[in-house]
Amino acid sequence: MSFNSLGLSDALLKAISKQGYTTPSPIQQKAIPLVLEGKDVLASAQTGTGKTAGFTLPLLQLLSEGKPLRHRPVRALVLTPTRELAAQVYENVRQYSEYLDIRSTVIFGGVNQNPQVATLRNGVDVLIATPGRLLDLHNQRLLSLANVEILVLDEADRMLDMGFLRDIKKIMAVMPAKRQNLLFSATFSKDIKALANDILNHPVLVEATPENTTVEAIAQQVYRVAKSLKADLLVKLINDGNWEQVLVFTRTKHGANKLTQKLISSQITAMAIHGNKSQGARTKALEGFKKGTVRVLVATDIAARGLDIPLLPHVVNFELPNISEDYVHRIGRTGRAGASGLAISLVSADETTFLRDIEKLIRERIPVEIVEGFEPDPNESTEPVKQGQGRGQGQGRSNKPKEKSSGAKSPSSGGRSDRNKSRRRS
Repeated sequence: MSFNSLGLSDALLKAISKQGYTTPSPIQQKAIPLVLEGKDVLASAQTGTGKTAGFTLPLLQLLSEGKPLRHRPVRALVLTPTRELAAQVYENVRQYSEYLDIRSTVIFGGVNQNPQVATLRNGVDVLIATPGRLLDLHNQRLLSLANVEILVLDEADRMLDMGFLRDIKKIMAVMPAKRQNLLFSATFSKDIKALANDILNHPVLVEATPENTTVEAIAQQVYRVAKSLKADLLVKLINDGNWEQVLVFTRTKHGANKLTQKLISSQITAMAIHGNKSQGARTKALEGFKKGTVRVLVATDIAARGLDIPLLPHVVNFELPNISEDYVHRIGRTGRAGASGLAISLVSADETTFLRDIEKLIRERIPVEIVEGFEPDPNESTEPVKQGQGRGQGQGRSNKPKEKSSGAKSPSSGGRSDRNKSRRRS
């Protein structure tokens, strides 16, 4: 099947061809015709499956078929959980709309709002946003959602996981009831199904891959190791394997910073990316990683979704996540677009339960190795890491208080408590 058979316009086909794509992915084959028919869609798709084009292409086609409204109010809204994903979606929209009379922009917190407001005032057809900044500007009456025709919730499960449900409901309340809704999620939890029931109108279910399965192209490996020797083992693996591009996940922001310093002291270029980093620092780290000037990117789960890193060969779980689904999202950063990838997990005694839960979720046993000189400590406790030391510190909700102080430094903070509250979640 080719893109020509999906009912897309010549302008979109020209833009797709310019990006070097010829064959649509399974999620694109299934979703694009349904969206073009105006149906609400509930889609399950892992990262790296081409889901972004699965909604941006038909969205742009639908908007381009009608004449732009006077002053160009927002007609399509794409909500994403993180700044990085918002920026990636915007880049896709910008590329695919190159030959269309469509204006788009992206807004998120952590940066000065003034340039974003200036762009909005000039009129945009497609708005990509994180919930916090969107509500912030709406509450200031700097944007209107009264003309939204199409709503997309991207990485909806992650948005719920990060505590955005209340914000999402507030956003729904200020949009027209009659609109097309598209919900994309890597997993279909009970909460996601409940959200879908509230938002979608007779949706069509689309699944690109079985729920909670790992990409077949990814080779998985576990190294059992004493907790105190993990950093040294990681250095050895990187050097012995001559790995040039490695994404490493830690459980906490403090752990990410500490490991980054260890790598740097071992003459391995590394940078950290997490919720406490400014948007500028996060962008710089990601750009350096893509260009190859940064060999290792150390991240908390804020980077598990939405980072567009083509052909990433290695992902390392320096610490296993205590939420099994997050393992799938982490290793999904490699093995993309048909390429092979290697996902390695350094597992200490207290992560034994996490490993067992992950293997139960993915329905396979992950091969285990022990490297001489880096053996696990038989005296270490197998008691699982406490919840407060896991998900809370490195991910999701507990990022918010730190984000508040970061956001308060922005020239746009203005000192209003309600605005700071919404911005820290973006």
